[in-house]
Amino acid sequence: MTERIHPTNSPPSSGEAPQPPPTSSRTSSAEAPQPPLTSPRAAGSPVPGTYVIQIPKDTIYRHPPPENARRYEKKIARQEPRRSSCCCRVFCWTLGVLALVVFLLAAAAGILYLVFRPEAPKYSIEEIAISGFNLTSPSAISPEFDVTVRAQNPNDKIGIYYGKGSSVSVYYSDVNLCNGNLPAFYQPSNNVTVFQTALKGSNILLTSAVNAALASEQKQGEVPFSIRMKVPVKIKFGAVKTWTITVKVTCEVAVDGLTTSSKIVSSDCKKSLKIW
Repeated sequence: MTERIHPTNSPPSSGEAPQPPPTSSRTSSAEAPQPPLTSPRAAGSPVPGTYVIQIPKDTIYRHPPPENARRYEKKIARQEPRRSSCCCRVFCWTLGVLALVVFLLAAAAGILYLVFRPEAPKYSIEEIAISGFNLTSPSAISPEFDVTVRAQNPNDKIGIYYGKGSSVSVYYSDVNLCNGNLPAFYQPSNNVTVFQTALKGSNILLTSAVNAALASEQKQGEVPFSIRMKVPVKIKFGAVKTWTITVKVTCEVAVDGLTTSSKIVSSDCKKSLKIW
């Protein structure tokens, strides 16, 4: 925006003295009143010989005076410590709440352990009936395993819910031979449950090396298999039932032959729990 400059009462040029008003010849110099050297000016009018410059308001707002800038900086400096202290208080409160929750959970777990004295369930393979093997032919086979599993709950005050979605697989030298699942049931405390599951495989093609190894081990009367079970369970503590926990059981079993009347030579089962 352009600035407007208004000259008022321009001063006389240099070298020229202001001429006094003419006086009457009839009045003497002593009696005639002397006029004032300068004319009286109204209140608020600019001083003669000065300039009035009008500055837009937005320019004044964009460029505050230095004293206002210093006040603003002091105000910001006072507010920053307050914000940082507020953030520190929120962070400390959050840590305190988390620590309290962890402490309460640990205390509850300790009380449950002291009251119920939980023990892990025990599993074993009781019998295995095998069919569908033909080691004299290189064609694909469809093996079948009828596995009898023994599950023991040794706890006095804890029940176990075996849910749906379990899986059982039989492996030989990392070759998956057949698959199946376990039944869903509830096992009360101090209970032993024996159940049978049928596992079936289809179009399993074994290499000549695997066929030769199976034939040799059958002659020796000790054929090793790995039976892997994955079972979702829920633990019942009195009237409280936990979330779903996955129980993984791996049994290394050796049988004397590949027949329906085969007998177990050795068996070793190991288990692990996946709580989350």
